[in-house]
Amino acid sequence: MSDSDYPWEPPLAGSETEHLVGALDRLRTTFRWKADDLDAAGLQTRVGASSLTLGGLLKHLAAAEDYHFTTKLRGEPIGAPWDTTGWDGSDDWDFTSAADDTPDELYALWDGAVERSRARLDAALADGGLDQLVHASAADGRHASLRRLVCDLIEEYGRHTGHADLLREAVDGLVGEDPPAGWHARSGRRG
Repeated sequence: MSDSDYPWEPPLAGSETEHLVGALDRLRTTFRWKADDLDAAGLQTRVGASSLTLGGLLKHLAAAEDYHFTTKLRGEPIGAPWDTTGWDGSDDWDFTSAADDTPDELYALWDGAVERSRARLDAALADGGLDQLVHASAADGRHASLRRLVCDLIEEYGRHTGHADLLREAVDGLVGEDPPAGWHARSGRRG
């Protein structure tokens, strides 16, 4: 197999930026693989007493992508598509409201957010690298670096990709650490 069969793999020996962005993209790809090609029932499956679903995780991580690379990065409002979704301000809204969305809507929401985030992150890296300070700050006024923002999103994906592992196995038995060679997202099943 060649590297082109696994485009989500971080470089074996790259720069810090290449490794951090590569780790984030690998987690994004693994998460998307775990959530891929499900119908509404699959996206709403729960495990045990948890209320988490793959649909809720898709919506939550889409919101996290846009929030990190608009509000936290530049101090701008999160904007579309979130400003027209009816977000009620609750911390669980993204998780619970996903049950009202179709699979195609959820996949498009996540895919669009990741596309916007990649473009915003690439622009920020070109404009000052990982050491630049971003809008997000602590209570004492110290601002976070872009490096911290990327690491925070890696952590967010790490936690939720683990959840997605358990949820997807409960849906149809799909297991594995990484997508198979040559994998591409197929979105939701019809019906």
